Amino acid sequence: MQEIIDFVLEIDRLKLVTRKTRVLNSDRYENSAEHSWQIALLATSLQPYAAEPVDINKVVAMLLVHDIGEIETGDTIVYAEGGWEERKAQELACVTRIFGLLPEAQGQRFLALWREFEDGQSAEARFAHAADRAMPVLLNLANNGQSWRENGIRHEQVVKRIGPPVRQGCPALWTYLETRLEHAREQGWLG
Repeated sequence: MQEIIDFVLEIDRLKLVTRKTRVLNSDRYENSAEHSWQIALLATSLQPYAAEPVDINKVVAMLLVHDIGEIETGDTIVYAEGGWEERKAQELACVTRIFGLLPEAQGQRFLALWREFEDGQSAEARFAHAADRAMPVLLNLANNGQSWRENGIRHEQVVKRIGPPVRQGCPALWTYLETRLEHAREQGWLG
């Protein structure tokens, strides 16, 4: 029991990792724990639109563990250029340490889910990636492009970085986003 409690208290630190997108109707930026919770609900809601059948419990578990490495690395905006290999190596070291707090079988299960998400090869990982990439776009669309405008993000960057994983994991969601991204460009929210 103590190992599980130690783990749960350690991951509380994810609430301190600030992201680049604001919570709707607020000046406060969301944190990575809130992001994980929201994309888990997004994926659960979008399950009927997944490109292929998925085990939604596995998808949700992936989404709940996928950003735990940010406890030590912080959040990096998805549009950042370069340095991804180093960041992912640091995240792996972090999740290995944190999942190592759990009883061995549980820790290995969470680490396997984290790795599966990172590899992006299974139907569940592809669908999880679609939800993960789409949620900041949805928030930006609802916030008049807040994070895009603050960080000088261009329409082409969003389409290039977000389009492929969303299209692959949830094509109907990409169809929905494409039209709205064009509207965002027309509004001047994207460079």
